[in-house]
Amino acid sequence: MQEMGKILVLAGIVLFLLGGFIFLGSKLGLGSLPLDFSFKKGNLKFYIPLGSSILISILLTILLRIFRK
Repeated sequence: MQEMGKILVLAGIVLFLLGGFIFLGSKLGLGSLPLDFSFKKGNLKFYIPLGSSILISILLTILLRIFRK
């Protein structure tokens, strides 16, 4: 039962950090970068965050390389 508690606490921390990242990302302009495509036709809206995905990938790669050493 202790292992399940540890997993739940870790999942909560990860969700908290992910929520903070999404909140800060919207304040910093993620989602409105170049290469973020948005298509609207009638009631349908389709969004492809290509530029934001590339930026997040680069930042995560740098962070993981720093913490790996």
